[in-house]
Amino acid sequence: MPRRRIGFWYRFAAVICKPPLVVLLKRDWRGMENIPAEGGFITAVNHNSHIDPFAYAHFQYNTGRVPRFLAKSALFNKGFIGAAMRGTGQIPVYRESTDALSAFRAAIDAVERGECVAFYPEGTLTRDPAGWPMTGKTGAARVALQTKCPVIPVAQWGANELLPPYAKKPSLLPRKTHRVLAGPPVDLDRFYDREMTPELLKEATEAIMAAVTRQLEHIRGERAPETPYDPRQERIEQRRRTHAQRRENRPRQNRTRGGRPTAREEGLGT
Repeated sequence: MPRRRIGFWYRFAAVICKPPLVVLLKRDWRGMENIPAEGGFITAVNHNSHIDPFAYAHFQYNTGRVPRFLAKSALFNKGFIGAAMRGTGQIPVYRESTDALSAFRAAIDAVERGECVAFYPEGTLTRDPAGWPMTGKTGAARVALQTKCPVIPVAQWGANELLPPYAKKPSLLPRKTHRVLAGPPVDLDRFYDREMTPELLKEATEAIMAAVTRQLEHIRGERAPETPYDPRQERIEQRRRTHAQRRENRPRQNRTRGGRPTAREEGLGT
């Protein structure tokens, strides 16, 4: 595939980042033929390590279609980092916007210009205990349905073994293998030309995440859980458990200093 529109800053970043990645990680990369040679598209990628953006960018850089990642808009104003973010064409996300679609306007524009926009649909590192993709957020689906561009599901595994989620130190030995599998475009035809309701976006997001998870199943050689880990539901359950625990402990906390039951505990008060 031709190397187009890479530019000085991306090549400069590659000169800095590729040598340590080559030293630290072996590579098992598959599915490059599914990366479109022309036109705008989205890649939807699972997120399981703080260093996987660099490892994944290495993979896609080698296809000749460099990714444009979404990042907090504040990073674009931070000296050298900001200059590099702007120079490599990364995409600012204005989280203060109250219009969810306008927050991704720059991503839509990039796709319409023929660029690749890389999404981490989970929005953060996976919290699934076994490292499987969680439920996704709707940003990638919004851009895909707005532009009708191809969505390439990409799974990666191995950077998380070098630097596990939330670990402070990498595990350098034995040398880890970064495995990437890019699949064929996700079939989203059934979602086109329909009102972009929350329900529609949720269904399209689930289709994208299911495709990413299938690629990861191929890499890992095992089946993912039938129901993806949902951090929002987990927070709800945690609050329920905490509330139940507090109710269970309340009688002990309400006892008098002498250890005798209070009037309320004896049914004498209201």
